[in-house]
Amino acid sequence: MKRHLISAADLTRDDAVLILDTAEEMARVADRPIKKLPTLRGRTICNLFFEDSTRTRISFEAAEKRLSADVINFAAKGSSVSKGESLKDTAQTLEAMGVDAVVIRHGASGAPYRLANSGWIDAPVINAGDGTHQHPTQALLDAFTMRRRLVGRDAGLGKDLAGRRITIVGDVLHSRVARSNVDLLHTLGAEVTLVAPPTLVPVGVETWPCEVSYSLDEVLPKSDAVMMLRVQRERMNAAFFPTEREYSRRYGLDAARMARMPEHAIVMHPGPMVRGMEITAEVADSDRCTVVEQVANGVSVRMAVLYLLLGGSEPAVTAPSRTEETK
Repeated sequence: MKRHLISAADLTRDDAVLILDTAEEMARVADRPIKKLPTLRGRTICNLFFEDSTRTRISFEAAEKRLSADVINFAAKGSSVSKGESLKDTAQTLEAMGVDAVVIRHGASGAPYRLANSGWIDAPVINAGDGTHQHPTQALLDAFTMRRRLVGRDAGLGKDLAGRRITIVGDVLHSRVARSNVDLLHTLGAEVTLVAPPTLVPVGVETWPCEVSYSLDEVLPKSDAVMMLRVQRERMNAAFFPTEREYSRRYGLDAARMARMPEHAIVMHPGPMVRGMEITAEVADSDRCTVVEQVANGVSVRMAVLYLLLGGSEPAVTAPSRTEETK
């Protein structure tokens, strides 16, 4: 793998499958009474969050602690950033403290790339979401969840998602999750279709490796997985659709629409969900919805990414277990 994880487009098929297979090994750790590996003992990882986050920040912190890393949590609110400190000065402060890796979420697209390639800090950089650009670990955990559900936990090892049809519905324009998933799922061989109102489809989408549809009802019967996206009002500066009721009627997933999906198909959502808007409570609480499963899988996937970037290329679980036995 490369030294940094900035974009899902940077991953080759072999890179992605290696991460998914390693995550499968990491998931076994969650079934143990003591959910810890000594793999990153003595390493210091900083979670540098300039935007609000619940799932991603806690997921990364849980992954780091399960690998025995020392964790520093940085939030822009209450820090010198609120006094006007630049990203460069923050990065150089972390470098002076000897941080071994940085997980960064930033409101500006391209901030993680700048941090990784500026020379301000000599440590691997993992993008935890930058503006409307990329969120690679979210795409990886989504692919991990799909592979487990559609191929099988053990049967999926070493395999990709070739031939699977994935539909992504909603606010594609402002979604870094959609961009990352299109890149990664295409790399893994899946066929991706974006469904959104014309006003929420990005300019230049015709160059993306996917299809575009404006009718949710047409694509549901042939979808193996349907991913619903939240409407990101905090990034909107105009009216992109008439009313919430109109949007929900055209692009929301309810029980009637879910019934048109194939029996094996699953419903996904990166969170946070707005119940009654893009997804009804009945669908969100159904057995076919993988939202809670995605959160659990996120810890395993982020453990795998941290291990591969910082730990090495030996088997993830078997190598540490031998170390434990010699104690």
